[in-house]
Amino acid sequence: MVRTAARSDDGETRDGGPARTPAALARLRDRAAASLPDRLRRVRAGGGLAVQAGLAAGLAWWVADDLLHIPQPLFAPISAVVALAASVGQRIRRTVELIVGVSVGVLIGDALIYLVGTGVWQLGLIVVLSIVVSVLLGGGPSVMVQAGATAVLIGTLSPVVENLEFPRFLAALVGGAVSLVVTAVLLPLHPLRVINRAATPALCLLADQLDTAADALRRRDASAAQGALDRLRDNKQEIGALTEAAQAAREATALSPVRWGSRQGPVGRYARAAEPIDRAMRNSGTLIRRAVTLIEEGEPIPETLPTAVSALAEATRLLRQEFAAGHEPDKARERALRAVAGAGEAYRTGVGFSGSVVVAQVRTTTSDLFVASGVAQEEANRLVRHAFGPFEPD
Repeated sequence: MVRTAARSDDGETRDGGPARTPAALARLRDRAAASLPDRLRRVRAGGGLAVQAGLAAGLAWWVADDLLHIPQPLFAPISAVVALAASVGQRIRRTVELIVGVSVGVLIGDALIYLVGTGVWQLGLIVVLSIVVSVLLGGGPSVMVQAGATAVLIGTLSPVVENLEFPRFLAALVGGAVSLVVTAVLLPLHPLRVINRAATPALCLLADQLDTAADALRRRDASAAQGALDRLRDNKQEIGALTEAAQAAREATALSPVRWGSRQGPVGRYARAAEPIDRAMRNSGTLIRRAVTLIEEGEPIPETLPTAVSALAEATRLLRQEFAAGHEPDKARERALRAVAGAGEAYRTGVGFSGSVVVAQVRTTTSDLFVASGVAQEEANRLVRHAFGPFEPD
């Protein structure tokens, strides 16, 4: 006898079966639609790398096969893609590591095959010694991986492919060189675009959490301030991306002749801003942490204190906008000095211990933003002192 699943009044089976399928599919469609813009942004961000990698692979094969006639030049396009797949801003280093790793693997593999022959235990010994030697030479993970992989290829292919060692080394050299030519000459990165794409999340994170902290001070909402602090502390991804992009900008302006003129302009200033922006993040974290304590302990909050924190958030946004446009960040500096002036007024009106720390961190963060904008540290400190005004009321 065939049994049918009992259904509820709305048609859904009691065991949660077929009647739930349309709802689950609808949720999946909604989730996919919501994530589509983010996926498209990631595709646009990675599109340039994909084109560079494709061009480098094809060009490396052509140079190795048609021009240099390297036997089985498979390693040339592989090396080109491996070098390009390095973190943007570390391609020169990755290419050097690629060549060093291949050299170590070829040397150790060829020597041991000559001494002990080939086989299972010989292959294991070749890989172990290749990695050990690369470590002794001071190589990082990339060198170790390349040395080990090359040793495997030498140990397994040498018995059936004669004279593999030098072609493998030459192909790796060709691939690494082609990857640098592609990134430096044929399809160079636009350094300002690269670093702006990475700096935007970091600066927006800082500005948003400062705004949240300012609003929390106005409403004496310690939980909101704590939430801002927790989010600001979770900044490793944003700061890491900014640091990597700063390295990429420096690399692009050093390698590409068409970018040499921008080394001392907006790109250079933007690249140098990564470290002071990181400091501004940490000092703002101290500011918000003390804001939490200030609220919890019921200290006085002069009206100009949250206004000063809001002005600091606005200065951060203006800095991002002016950097992205390649303009001198004069508006950001003016708004940051306004934040310091407001903090000075709050201090002279009267604050408690934690309030005085918040005031001090407004000053310190402003100094960090000034340095990020290209002002020397001594000049930034002087401007902050002047804007703050006297410590005692007139």
